[in-house]
Amino acid sequence: MNCVFCKIRDREIVTTFLYEDDHVMAINDIHPVKPVHVLINPKQHVEDFVYVQDGVLWEKVMTVAQNMAKQYLAGKKFRVAINAGGAQDVPHLHVHVMGPLQSGNF
Repeated sequence: MNCVFCKIRDREIVTTFLYEDDHVMAINDIHPVKPVHVLINPKQHVEDFVYVQDGVLWEKVMTVAQNMAKQYLAGKKFRVAINAGGAQDVPHLHVHVMGPLQSGNF
C-alpha cells in the first residue's frame, strides 16, 4: 500500500507520535497552517470519512482529537476539520486539530 499514514503506522516513515495506542495515532502535520496542527488517524486504513463503519473506532478517533485540543489548545480558539469526498490530500481518514485562531480568520 502506498499510503503515507499507513507507512507512518508501520514505521516506514519516521515521525514523532503525540499519541499512539493500538487503534489511533496523532502526529504533527508536516505542512501546518497554524502553530498547532495535529492529525489524528485511525491505524486501520479507512480511505474516507464516509467509509467509517466501526462506531467504536470513530469514538476513539474523536476522543483523541478532543484530548489533543485540550492538551495543546486549552483556552484558545481552534478548529477541528475533516476533509472528505476526495478533498483530502491523503486518502486515509484524518482529523485536523488546528489553532490558535484569531478572531474572524481561519
